[in-house]
Amino acid sequence: MPPPLPAHQLNFRQRLGAMRNIPPFLRGIWETSRPLTLATIGLRLVRAFLPIATLYVGKLIIDEAVRLVGAGVAGELAEAWQRGQLDHLLALLGLEFGLAIGSDLLGRMTSYVDTLLSERFTNATSIRLMEHAAELDLEDFEDADLQDKLDRARRQTMGRMSLMGQLFGQAQDAITVLSFAAGLLAYAPWLMVLLAVALVPAFIGESHFNALNYSLNFQWTPERRQLEYLRQMGASVETAKEVKIFNLNRFFIERFRTLSDKFYQANRRLAARRAAWGTVLAALGTLGYYVAYAYIAWRTVRGDFSIGDLTFLAGSFRRLRQLLESLLTGFSQVAGQALYLDDLYSFFEIEPEIRSKPDALPIPQPLRRGFVFEGVGFRYEGSERWALRDLSFELHAGEVLALVGENGAGKTTLVKLLARLYDPDEGRILLDGRDLRDYDLDDLRANIGVIFQDFVRYHLTAAENIGVGQIDAMDDRMRIERAARKGMADEVVAGLPKGYAQVIGRRFKDGVDLSGGQWQKIAIARAYMRDAQVMILDEPTAALDARSEYEVFERFKELSDNRTAVLISHRFSSVRMADRILVLADGKVEASGTHAELMAQGGRYAELFELQAAGYR
Repeated sequence: MPPPLPAHQLNFRQRLGAMRNIPPFLRGIWETSRPLTLATIGLRLVRAFLPIATLYVGKLIIDEAVRLVGAGVAGELAEAWQRGQLDHLLALLGLEFGLAIGSDLLGRMTSYVDTLLSERFTNATSIRLMEHAAELDLEDFEDADLQDKLDRARRQTMGRMSLMGQLFGQAQDAITVLSFAAGLLAYAPWLMVLLAVALVPAFIGESHFNALNYSLNFQWTPERRQLEYLRQMGASVETAKEVKIFNLNRFFIERFRTLSDKFYQANRRLAARRAAWGTVLAALGTLGYYVAYAYIAWRTVRGDFSIGDLTFLAGSFRRLRQLLESLLTGFSQVAGQALYLDDLYSFFEIEPEIRSKPDALPIPQPLRRGFVFEGVGFRYEGSERWALRDLSFELHAGEVLALVGENGAGKTTLVKLLARLYDPDEGRILLDGRDLRDYDLDDLRANIGVIFQDFVRYHLTAAENIGVGQIDAMDDRMRIERAARKGMADEVVAGLPKGYAQVIGRRFKDGVDLSGGQWQKIAIARAYMRDAQVMILDEPTAALDARSEYEVFERFKELSDNRTAVLISHRFSSVRMADRILVLADGKVEASGTHAELMAQGGRYAELFELQAAGYR
């Protein structure tokens, strides 16, 4: 487990270096919506000058009131009204009222525009995240470090919504500061120096604790993913049955409580230190303010300033202190949030290794010779064990090939290499005599229809669940229904209350759940959506009974005429219909032939077949 508090923090150069993320962040906002960006900038520019204008009008009101009192109009206000002596005061009061109403209106308009802009930016960033994730290699998603980075990046698509308003607010406050500073400089320039010196300690402290907070959150990324996993396991429709039967709720709750308490304690310690030091450092700023306030009061008593000047200077200094404190604290917070942007932009910098060459070839139409594996070796990232090693065989065009073998023999890995979800570490795979890497990646995958044993159960309508197999034909109902018939899913759909329009799965309201076998027929129909030259069924019938699986494979055999097909199954009675069977063991081809030939050889295939057959007797 990580320590309660981070063992180290980022140095000043690293924190300052994170500010390089601000320009692309602002550029992303600008590209999201130029009209909305211009609108929020314009509104804030006007709002920036309202505080100094309001305060100055207030000074004029006080000076005018003092003048009228000195002129002796206090006892004859009615006559003064009639003579117009109060007109200037009333005009100033009306102006201040208008400024107050205008400030409120501009504030609401700014908030409205910021809400629209941040929502659009968040959506655009989320789309960009999904688009980039789709380009990454499958191997990337199986790496724990990348999972942590992806989790942090996903959080930033929502977690940085406040940064946009904060950046624009900082710019607005900076303009307001300049306007107040100009007023103070005209009266007492050294007050600005006093104010700056008094606020520097608070800024340094805020920056220090922002960096510590980032380090803590970064360090706890794996644990936060565990917390999210435990939360999902303990309260999910997918796990509810086993949680109840095995009484797992206490186990999940206790583990969640233990881990979350440790994270809470770490955050609490950091928050306590931040609050204590923040109080001490903020007191220095308060001391500076009252020293300046005493100086202004003394100059007023001496006759250097009017009562209106006193009000204006005291108000200006107070607002300037608040604004400078906010600016310095805000800058520190922006620098802290820029560190979090590192998580987002560093994810965007990850480049996939499996991609099409610039001069990639289209897939031959039709395939003439098929695939050849030449000494193919592959092992998963971080594993010492080879999943496949020195694997050599041919998959002829138009052939139905079955792959059998015990768990871990490398069957699914072979299929993933065939679809270029991975590239071999050794050897090569040829398609019609050319290296598989020479072909366009999208065209290759468009020509392969595959259903894996861990197929996805989409919580969409039945039609959409099938249609995702060929996304550009999602609205082609005839094609969807034809695929359903081929995959024997038409009977499943016929039993749904709304037919093809029925949402399946329990995640959403009115959804209807399916049995494992029904889900598998939907998934098989998904593969038939593609007019693919290569069809692959990787153990997709595990939830079907023996008769249903036999019928599926019979249909698969009939529909695979003139297509290259690969099927994987643990039920040997089903694969015997293949043109050829490969027996895999320890990542290599141990035997090859028809069912009859392999039975005659009396090797592993015959032994496993007899063991399975004995189970049915």
